[in-house]
Amino acid sequence: MTADPARARFDLATPAGRTRAYLDYLWNDHAYLRLGFSNAHWISEELVRTNQPWPHQLAEWKRRGIRTVINLRGGFDASFHALEKDACERLGLEMVDFTITSREVPSRDRVLGAQRLFETIAYPALMHCKSGADRAGIMSVLYMHFRKGKTIREAMDQLHLRYLHVRQGKTGVLDYTFERHLEEGEPAGMSFTEWVKSPMYDPAGMKAKFRAGMLGSVLTEKLLRRE
Repeated sequence: MTADPARARFDLATPAGRTRAYLDYLWNDHAYLRLGFSNAHWISEELVRTNQPWPHQLAEWKRRGIRTVINLRGGFDASFHALEKDACERLGLEMVDFTITSREVPSRDRVLGAQRLFETIAYPALMHCKSGADRAGIMSVLYMHFRKGKTIREAMDQLHLRYLHVRQGKTGVLDYTFERHLEEGEPAGMSFTEWVKSPMYDPAGMKAKFRAGMLGSVLTEKLLRRE
């Protein structure tokens, strides 16, 4: 059996270990900023997007009918992951890890994996990254397109400032991914899935061509320090 790296670092079976995990979570994961702010938005009747939830917030989401929690952050050796996994197990929530990044064009496998994810999880579901702005944003675009049938142009509304997404910084590469489809895939008569499966879809090439704005980068990298 594979050892859980987060639980190897944070022994939640003891009061001292649990206290150490919460202190690390509170300070190193900036969880104090999320005590009264969840950046939560129901984007459909079955899916809510949020920032990183505290265990007590997961309990409240469970009471509101949530069955599945999707962690987009990775962080398998982090305090947040240990606490979240422990809370999900205690509450009877299914926890799914689906790691995606906020400053890269997602790989073909990640995009198609997201499509499979939304076809197979139990709903209602909660999906989160750290801030609920960027990784939750791109996954919400994919959800709205693959599961709800929205066009990419319509679904891109999930990458919006109302969710705290800043497209002018390095996180704007997420918007750029979909813009490239609208510029080259859509005029060629290709669906988004067809375009992603085609040689046109070149994550490395798109990342190389993308240019972030200076002020937006200062905001996301220096002031907000987005993950």
